[in-house]
Amino acid sequence: MTVATDRDDRAGAFRRARRRDARRAFALALPLLAFLLVTFIAPIALLLTRGVQNPELGQAMPGLAAALKSWDGTGLPDERIAAALAAELPKAQAEGTLGTLARRLNFDLPEFRSLLLKTARRLPATSDNWMAALAAMDERWSKPEVWHVLRRAAIDPTPDYLLAGLDAKVGPEGGVVSAPAGEAVYVDAFARTFWISAVVTLLCLLLGYPVAWLLANLPPKPAGRLMILVIVPFWTSLLVRTTAWYVLLQPGGVVNSLLLSLGIVSEPLALVFNRTGVLIGMTHILLPFMILAIYSVMKGISPVYMRAALSLGAHPAVAFLRIYLPQTLPGVGAGCFLVFVLAIGYYITPALLGGAGDEMISQLIAIQTNQQLNWGLAGALSAYLVLFTLVFYFIFNRLVGVDRLRFG
Repeated sequence: MTVATDRDDRAGAFRRARRRDARRAFALALPLLAFLLVTFIAPIALLLTRGVQNPELGQAMPGLAAALKSWDGTGLPDERIAAALAAELPKAQAEGTLGTLARRLNFDLPEFRSLLLKTARRLPATSDNWMAALAAMDERWSKPEVWHVLRRAAIDPTPDYLLAGLDAKVGPEGGVVSAPAGEAVYVDAFARTFWISAVVTLLCLLLGYPVAWLLANLPPKPAGRLMILVIVPFWTSLLVRTTAWYVLLQPGGVVNSLLLSLGIVSEPLALVFNRTGVLIGMTHILLPFMILAIYSVMKGISPVYMRAALSLGAHPAVAFLRIYLPQTLPGVGAGCFLVFVLAIGYYITPALLGGAGDEMISQLIAIQTNQQLNWGLAGALSAYLVLFTLVFYFIFNRLVGVDRLRFG
């Protein structure tokens, strides 16, 4: 009985010590967690939520927003809704919220900003028929599509930004319709982003695997010198490296001058402001990530396996493909995942080295935030980018996960 009691006491003391160590470790990590929450996680979460938020009309004209929600959307609205617009329009202008609302509505109908501001300037103090008075001031108020835009703006949260990110919108009848061919840009941008990222990942794998093999199999001294060449790009600014490629690849740059002097080409090649320049620049910048990911796995592979296969009569190529290559797949998978995820979010390199048809989705997000000030659409595009990254991660983990790899 005493032995069992002592054993239970020791087990309890051990569990208390483990809990105490866990609390101490959590307390030490708490400042870092708080820093990440405030500076990284919270801003990203706020941006993503902007993809469904639609507060402008409700904040500027709450009465009109409530009235529009009860309208079925057929024909023109009744006098009650027109009166609510006339009553709250001067108030919104006085409070300074009309400009924000007008910019929001202008995203859906480009002429809406001028319509609202013109109506606010000319609105009479009273009227027996506000619908007729609005139409008299501007005939656009007699068009149902103008009121449909207002009705959509009253819905909060809204799927409109998420639909716009897929080149779709809600039609007048309430169904989802595709955007006109001239306005459909985001689906093509996503496809172009994934295609460029996949090609860059493949190029990095083809170029990085032999270099990683050399690093893992060379003697320590030459391997250290080669490792310095791999790491040096991390010490240089991304903008500087991209600008250097701009100088090297232009028609009068070093690359074309060398090709012309060697007689390989008769006229300068178009290596910049096109897809070629984007692929070259991104491959150069992301190549070290692939090399280091594969090298970290290759360095832990014992040469005994290859020697054993060769001693048993296997051809070197067969031994490499059946013995060595499968052991490096965790590094290959990690490198491909890392390079692909970094590539789909690239902005500076495609912007400087690419042409008009090489915009990646990150550039369109930057345009929406910096130029158009459409944070809702930028949040929706960012949400899709995060979602696609998570989907790719789960697919990667399913197909190339370490627990699914088999030797030989």
